[in-house]
Amino acid sequence: MKLIFAIISNKDVEKVLAALSESGFRSTRISTMGQFLENGHSCIIVGDEEKHVDSILSIIENNVTKRVVRSYGVSSTLAGSLLKQPVDVEENGGIAVVIDVEQYKRF
Repeated sequence: MKLIFAIISNKDVEKVLAALSESGFRSTRISTMGQFLENGHSCIIVGDEEKHVDSILSIIENNVTKRVVRSYGVSSTLAGSLLKQPVDVEENGGIAVVIDVEQYKRF
């Protein structure tokens, strides 16, 4: 048994959840906070047999989008600093971590 934690941009999360559901996979969505995706993101948790991990990861990968977003840098007290200048940054649609599960029970 495996447990997949996927951090997905909120711009893609509904599409990912719908695709997982259509393919017969159960998932749980948890709203999360972090530094890298300014427009919000969610954690999707999926537990299933090891033989389904590649299918689940494919569904996630095929339903997220890499984007270029404008970031406005960091604040500075230096006069005339270029630190607040806008910069284009590539934002991935998500990441996933797969871990082993010792025991799994459905109630």
